[in-house]
Amino acid sequence: MGRRPSYGRADSSYMSDMSELDPDDPRITGIRAGDLDGQDDLERNNLKHMNYRARRKLLMRSRIEFNVSSVIHRQRFLRKLAKALMVYGAPSHRIESQLVAAARILEVEAEFIHLPGVVICSFGDQELGRSQTHFVRCGGRLSLGALHKVHVIYRAVVHDEISAKQATEDLDDVMKSPPPYSIFIRCILPFFLSALICPLAFGGAFADMWVAGASAFFLAALQLNVAAKSALYANVFEISIAILVSFAARGLSSIRTHVFCYTAISSAGIIGILPGYLILSSSLELASKNIVCGSVKMVYALIYTLFLGFGLQIGSDVYLLFDSRSRRELHHLAVNMTATAVFSGTWNPDNATDPATTGFGTWTFSRAPPLGEYNIMNGCYRPKGGPWYLQPFPLWTAFIIVPLFSILSSLNNLQPFKSKQLPVMVIISCCSYASNRVANHYIFNRSDVVSAIGAFTVGLLGNIYSRKMGGTAFTSMVTGVLFLVPSGLSQAGGITANGNGIDIGGAMIAVTIGITVGLFMSQALVYTFGTRKNAAIFSF
Repeated sequence: MGRRPSYGRADSSYMSDMSELDPDDPRITGIRAGDLDGQDDLERNNLKHMNYRARRKLLMRSRIEFNVSSVIHRQRFLRKLAKALMVYGAPSHRIESQLVAAARILEVEAEFIHLPGVVICSFGDQELGRSQTHFVRCGGRLSLGALHKVHVIYRAVVHDEISAKQATEDLDDVMKSPPPYSIFIRCILPFFLSALICPLAFGGAFADMWVAGASAFFLAALQLNVAAKSALYANVFEISIAILVSFAARGLSSIRTHVFCYTAISSAGIIGILPGYLILSSSLELASKNIVCGSVKMVYALIYTLFLGFGLQIGSDVYLLFDSRSRRELHHLAVNMTATAVFSGTWNPDNATDPATTGFGTWTFSRAPPLGEYNIMNGCYRPKGGPWYLQPFPLWTAFIIVPLFSILSSLNNLQPFKSKQLPVMVIISCCSYASNRVANHYIFNRSDVVSAIGAFTVGLLGNIYSRKMGGTAFTSMVTGVLFLVPSGLSQAGGITANGNGIDIGGAMIAVTIGITVGLFMSQALVYTFGTRKNAAIFSF
């Protein structure tokens, strides 16, 4: 097989062929594989040292099988690892670097190309003069618990703690295991998530949060039971559910008592299908010079966001088509909110002969037009002195809602409840919201800058946790990062964006670009003062 290369931690000559390395790459850690094969492979290799007669008596096999049997197990592990990373929603800009690191420590000549939904694996053998190309194609969703197990197995292999054959069996066990929660629990979790984010990010009242939660429960039930089993309905699932939620929200908000708020219910009701993580992943890929994957995902996510905005607009317009009274009221309110009041009068200067040179005087108005008071807060009708269930939540309730939302968000992403990383996720997510709220108090109408500050806090805490305590940076940070998406959109006017679907895409881009910049700044800062100077900074 040839002489193994020696990898030094401080050697930077291996960085010329790749712009990004995984932190566990053997060119960074300097670890060399001591035992590449499992126990069965060792027994087969021992047969090669026997004479012809003894080997023939023991087992009648061709010599070529002795040479490639262990390599087959290593290649199978690499294919299985690529599939597991895609199934459980690993950050796509790191899949190639992780596969390259695993192939290097296993001494397998391989090249990998990651495209949306597929990984192309090419294995070569110079001694036999042949090459094999495998297409690993699959889809999946974010599963934090399973992804952490896959990362633990991957690190065990690249640190030469287990063989490739044993690692393949462990990956099979992880992929065959069922989700940690039943379908009913996975429908209840979105109910409480939308109910909590409604007053927290979109200015909803107590009456609005339960309607938004019911919409999210209905959405999750259709997604897990109908859309997952019907490929035909899955193509129109997002648009249809956005139309239904918007139609119901507009109908409830048109009640004469003005109990419900359309903006809060429609925005919080579809929070579960927002492509925030998809746009964030594509932004990270574009920033890491992965142009093909990043551009394809970015365009898809933007069109997907426009579909959601279009569906919300259709649902609202369809209801207003049948309710002429509500349509007239909305038009009258919109005209009055944008109207300009003109006051006429005379200026009487004090102690000066030239009115143009003095700055002191008295205005006398001849006739003042009546001014209307509409009590509109965050796009919702909030009358002063009204009942408590129509008022926004006070600030102190955030100390209860934010940790609870962080716990439920982690569980909704299939993080096991009894895990050591769950408290770390909650703490980082709470710090993310706190920094976002403080930044929004001093910086107005700049959702991108505010999101960058929140993401910087998340990246700083997540990378310190990974470097100092040996945890997984991605799984500990993802809850806090996903929390920034609805918070940033609320600062941009909500998901409904005043009825303009194009503004929704622009608001989503502004928020995710801010998150991307914040993550890069924090990770660059952490790795600047670290010991592994050549390691990848894209640990999210």
